[in-house]
Amino acid sequence: MPKPGDVILAAVIFPDGSGVKIRPAVVLFEEMGNVVAAGVTSNTAMKGVPLTVEEGAVKNSVIKLNYIFTITHEMVHKKLFSLSRAKMKMVFEALKGRLEKLAEG
Repeated sequence: MPKPGDVILAAVIFPDGSGVKIRPAVVLFEEMGNVVAAGVTSNTAMKGVPLTVEEGAVKNSVIKLNYIFTITHEMVHKKLFSLSRAKMKMVFEALKGRLEKLAEG
């Protein structure tokens, strides 16, 4: 069962529903058989939380907080590695900051 901070490979449905691709993602939380995750990209020009090779990524990457999705356990192919507590705190703080800006309107 995936845990918060696990970096996984998962079947991700394109936002427009046109297909499915196996992509890396960071587990934010798991609840009632669903996994809520943030996408990961190797396009380091994108905004998000940096993820480095030293931390376990295959390439320097970015955790995309603008791309959060829900998948089932069956869509998780495998766990790649886990983020450190410090990195996971960075992810949650960045996500919290984005949500607070939305609440301010």
